[in-house]
Order: sequence, then structure tokens, then C-alpha cells
Amino acid sequence: MTEWFNDLIAEFKLNFIDGDKWTWLFEGLGNTLLITFFAVIMGIVIGIIVATVRSTYDTNKESMKKRGGIRYIIISFFNIICNIYLTVIRGTPVVVQLMISYFIIFSFSRNGVLIAILTFGINSGAYVAEIFRGGIVSVDKGQLEAGRSLGLSYVQTMIHIVIPQMFKIVLPTLCNEFIVLLKETSVAGYVGIMDLTKAGDLIRGRTYSAFMPLIAVAVIYLLMVILFTWLVRKLERRLRDSDR
Repeated sequence: MTEWFNDLIAEFKLNFIDGDKWTWLFEGLGNTLLITFFAVIMGIVIGIIVATVRSTYDTNKESMKKRGGIRYIIISFFNIICNIYLTVIRGTPVVVQLMISYFIIFSFSRNGVLIAILTFGINSGAYVAEIFRGGIVSVDKGQLEAGRSLGLSYVQTMIHIVIPQMFKIVLPTLCNEFIVLLKETSVAGYVGIMDLTKAGDLIRGRTYSAFMPLIAVAVIYLLMVILFTWLVRKLERRLRDSDR
């Protein structure tokens, strides 16, 4: 038992203490959180825009088609663009999208973190858009009609009435998407970005010991997911209390 414990201490020292290799994990963790945070914000913005365009088209296409005019043409055009975007992004692996972004689209830049934020944000936006669209559809149509009857425009009604209610409806599903996004960033190392997984792999390559660094990476991801899930549940309880 003592020998096993001494071996474990020696393994820990080899993988993390010698050469200050523990700092690699902190650097990777910082980049992982940075990429995830800004990709989440970008995904929410894209998701709201795409979901609003698609729901507006689905809700008003018949009336706009009868009236005709430039408004129908513009909404139809943007709806087609949104459909193409959703089909392409949802139909291809995120790691392939990351490699295309890094090696082809942004080959002139070596700011890997920024490229990863853009790639993961665009990818997340496609899934968030469908979540938001489902949430908008779930809001009682009477809410939209009530807003219009008060003299609000369609856009004002969406911003002040529909979208706030939509957020409450989709919050659990939205948070699950963000947890998936956090774990998806683990492929950022494919383009040389020093993320958490890449840091663990670099330690493994230096020490020729896979167990300790990879278990450490897994535990850190697990702790982040547990903490995020706890915060989401707390937010859900506050939202439920505010509705009473």
C-alpha cells in the first residue's frame, strides 16, 4: 500500500511538478474558458437573428406573399440564407469546420484562439437558432397579438414580449447546448491551440505517462460541467420564483 502511494506521488510529481507542467493545464484551461465564453455569446446572437428571421417568415409568409412588395422578397432571401447556413453547419463535423477555418479561410492569420471562437460560435449559432425557434413557437400566439393590439410593431413585440418568454422556456435545453459546446472545444488542439485537452496531451508526450494528465483533464472538465449545471439550476429556480 505504501509503495503504491509512493508511486502515485512520484507520478504526480513527474507529470505536474517537474518543469512546472501544471502551468500548461492552467494555460489550456484559460483558453478553453475564453473560447467557450465568447463562442456562447456569438452563438446566442446568431441564434436570435436566425430564429427571428425563420419564425417571422413562417408566421407571416402567407400575408406577405399576398401583399407582395420588397419586404416579402427581403424576408424570403434571408430565410433562404438561414436555411443554407443551418444545413451546412449542422451537416458537417465541427472539427472539419475548425480545420477549414484555420487552414483555408483564415490561413493568413495564426490567431488560433480567435479563429476557434469564430468557428465554435458559428457552429453553436446553428443549434441555438433551432432551440430559439422552438421556443418562439411555444410562446402563446395571443402574446404576439396582445403586443400588436397595444400598438407595438412586430419587431418591438418580439423584443419586449416574445423573446423574454422564449428564454425562460428554452433555458434548460440552451444550457445543455452550452455544455456540449464546452466539451466540443476539446478538438481545438487539432489546429495547434493550447486548450485544456492539448495541454494534457503535451504532458503525456513529455512524460510518456497517459494516466495522470488525461485523468486530470477529465476531472477538470467534469468539475466545470457540474459547476455550470448547478448555476443553471439556481437560475431556473430564480426564474420560477419570479413568475409567482
